[in-house]
Amino acid sequence: MFIPLHDANQLRHIKAQFVTIALIAANVLVYLGVNLNSEAFATAATYGFGYVPVVVNDGAPAPDWLLVPESATYLSYAFLHGNLLHLGGNMLFLWVFGDNVEDAMGHVKYLLFYLACAAAGAFVHGMIAPQSDVPLIGASGAVAGIIAAYLLLHPKVRIWVLALGRIPLRLPAIYPLLFWVGLQIFMLLADLEDGVSYAAHVGGLIAGGLLVLVLRRPGVPLFDREIVTPVAVEIETPPPPLEAPRWGRGREG
Repeated sequence: MFIPLHDANQLRHIKAQFVTIALIAANVLVYLGVNLNSEAFATAATYGFGYVPVVVNDGAPAPDWLLVPESATYLSYAFLHGNLLHLGGNMLFLWVFGDNVEDAMGHVKYLLFYLACAAAGAFVHGMIAPQSDVPLIGASGAVAGIIAAYLLLHPKVRIWVLALGRIPLRLPAIYPLLFWVGLQIFMLLADLEDGVSYAAHVGGLIAGGLLVLVLRRPGVPLFDREIVTPVAVEIETPPPPLEAPRWGRGREG
């Protein structure tokens, strides 16, 4: 696995990644508000705002502890995190890769993109485990969508990563990100019970890969291709050739 550090990919269309910063701040504030209280409070928030497939799929009546409408949990779950490692990992990926996706889409469309990827993650999770009564929490589905979008937009940009958590490498984004995508698909097919919803990751990846095709700004290319506009070249007309002087014979005496 790898830890992203920096991508040195300059913004081209926006002054700053305001939505990315706001999303990170919202996730951190929610985490602090939930986890600085008692364990009972944190558990109540997890069940009250988390996405519980068996409830959303009408496999069980809406419980008393549900604090928002069932449909709202498609989004609310993405702002909850179980521990600092869970929060920190998601926010680091969001910080490194989110700014350039926001730049490619614009602030409003990027926010809609983020929320749609979160909802897609919950939807696929609910399809894979429709009778699960365990709450799904975390921004991983939304972040997976950002990774898919970045992979399609900037596969050639070199990023600094810590491979295996300790070896610094500077690689084209396609290699670590494509490895991450493949790992999520493999883990989903392997059906390992490790407490991670790889289905939510894959759902976010699918949504992000499709939505970036339609939500990116007009003229923003995929795969780091630059759009070259032919420049009209004005061809100068060469001056006319000089005429040879006409020499007279002079006067005869």
